[in-house]
This record gives sequence, C-alpha cells and structure tokens, in this order.
Amino acid sequence: MTTSKTKGFTIQEATKKIENYCAYQDRCHKEVVSKLKEMGMIPIAIDTIIAQLIEDRFLNEERFAKSFARGKFNIKKWGKNRIVNELKFRNISKYNITTALKEIDPNEYLKTLDILANKRLQQISETNIQKRRKKLADYLLYRGWESHLVYEKLKELIN
Repeated sequence: MTTSKTKGFTIQEATKKIENYCAYQDRCHKEVVSKLKEMGMIPIAIDTIIAQLIEDRFLNEERFAKSFARGKFNIKKWGKNRIVNELKFRNISKYNITTALKEIDPNEYLKTLDILANKRLQQISETNIQKRRKKLADYLLYRGWESHLVYEKLKELIN
C-alpha cells in the first residue's frame, strides 16, 4: 500500500488555500513560499501565486512587518533588537524593518522596560548583588532590549 504525503493542487486551488492562510493572519513572503513548497508546488507556480497574492493585497511585507513589531512588543514585551533579528530572519527589507520600528511609541517602550525590569527583579531570589544584576541583565538582553538601556536600568534599580 503506497500513500503519497502531499496531494497535488492546481494553481487555483493552491491560490485559494493560501489566500485563506494569509487572510487569517499577516504573513511574510518566506512563510508563504515555505507553505507552497510544503503543498508540492513548483517554483514557476509559486512565483505566479505570490504575484497574484501581492496584486490582491493578501501579501504585503510592510503591513506584515508593522503588525509583527507591534504584536511582539505589546504581547511578548520584546525589545527592538529581538524584533529586528526576527524580521531579518524572515528576509524583511531594511526599509520595512525601519518602518515597523516606528510603530513602537518611544515613551511606551521605556515604560515597558521599566515594568518588565521591576517585575523580573521581584522574581529573582538571588542575594548576591552581582549575580542578581547579571540575572536581570541576561533576562532583558535575551528579550532583545538594547544593552545601553539595560545597563542604565540596572544602575537605577540595583545600587
């Protein structure tokens, strides 16, 4: 008994399926291409479908980058470095990354860092001040906050 993993799709079927995929949530080109390859589409068909999606406004890198940056900042409390790295990983252009970062209000950004640092500091049970500083710094840097902001915050919170 042989079973094939992928069912063949016509360009119309694949386009419809990918339109729904993009309508559910903003997607980047890389995600869509990957999904189409999973569906077993050939490169020429992928190019045709991508062009159609862009024309019909289902696929828009700038819109994706903006909503990604807003979402990761507001929901996951990521800093700009992490957001930039994730967007670069998705092959988003430098222009769109810059545009996306403008979606983050500078005052809200600093306020979020303050809240996050204070909350994390309460959770660190370490008594040694140096180790405490390091744990807080590591946590904030991992989440993508800029090092100069992190070290300023450390000075402010841990004397």
